[in-house]
Amino acid sequence: MRKFIYTFIAVLTIGLSSKTLAHCEIPCGIYDDEMRIHMIQEHILTIEKSMKKIKELSAQAKNPQVYNQLVRWIVNKEEHAKKLQYIVWQYFLTQRVKPVSPDKHEEYEKYLKKLELLHKLSFYAMKTKQTVDFKYIDLLRKTLDEFEKVYFGKKHIEEHHHH
Repeated sequence: MRKFIYTFIAVLTIGLSSKTLAHCEIPCGIYDDEMRIHMIQEHILTIEKSMKKIKELSAQAKNPQVYNQLVRWIVNKEEHAKKLQYIVWQYFLTQRVKPVSPDKHEEYEKYLKKLELLHKLSFYAMKTKQTVDFKYIDLLRKTLDEFEKVYFGKKHIEEHHHH
């Protein structure tokens, strides 16, 4: 029994100390929505930088070293697009945006708008995997700004952008 308890405590300690991007689905009440928005902004910036490097290196792709760098930037772009989608799905859709009854008309409209914007973020992130078209960077930024306004409300945005 004592061995079981020690093993359980060790597993629990390892589980709690391992840092992961995933937020648990246990209703712990610890959420940092603003941090997630900033993480998405960083992923967009990294995807944009990756696209720039891919375009820059593509011109010299005959050189094996350049080709190696090119592949690494493509993989980087892909990874950050996936991480962005993961925040959208696992954090916002699964845990933060709660279903609303259609008879609560105003709340329901806001709920639908959040779903629409999160879907767009996920879709545009997928497009950044398929292309090196900067229009998807612009669309990601505009959609994220709009989501932030709908999600937090105008008053919150004004208070946090003046500091």
